[in-house]
Amino acid sequence: MIFINLPVADLARSIAFYEAVGATKNDKFSDDTAACMVLSDVIHVMLLTHDKWKGFTDRAIPDAHASAQVLLCLSEDSREAVDAVVGKAAQAGGQADPNAVQDYGFMYGRSYADPDGHIWETMWMDAAAVAAGPEAFAADQHQPA
Repeated sequence: MIFINLPVADLARSIAFYEAVGATKNDKFSDDTAACMVLSDVIHVMLLTHDKWKGFTDRAIPDAHASAQVLLCLSEDSREAVDAVVGKAAQAGGQADPNAVQDYGFMYGRSYADPDGHIWETMWMDAAAVAAGPEAFAADQHQPA
């Protein structure tokens, strides 16, 4: 299992945002300082208030609107699903496409930032092209959109 821990300024706002992009809250591992948001059977996002976060590390909480420590990426089943997730994120108060859209034909990716500035990438890759290997990628290279 993967648990991604993110510091958040407003826990209720962050819960609403992650629910809007498809996560479900696991109440067993949530309280007024943290929320466990389930993305899949194996991927969970722990939203932690700044005070809770400080209990895990002495390092400063970076301003994710000004800097990036990680880029988190999740795959989708289609280009349309990629667009739908980014659309939901924007409607829920996130920023659509803080990074450039990537369209290589066999691979398509977009990104969004949550209300705290954490960047999530969402991408689709053509399974047939992946199975064909690197030669197929080289033959189908396109510049990013």
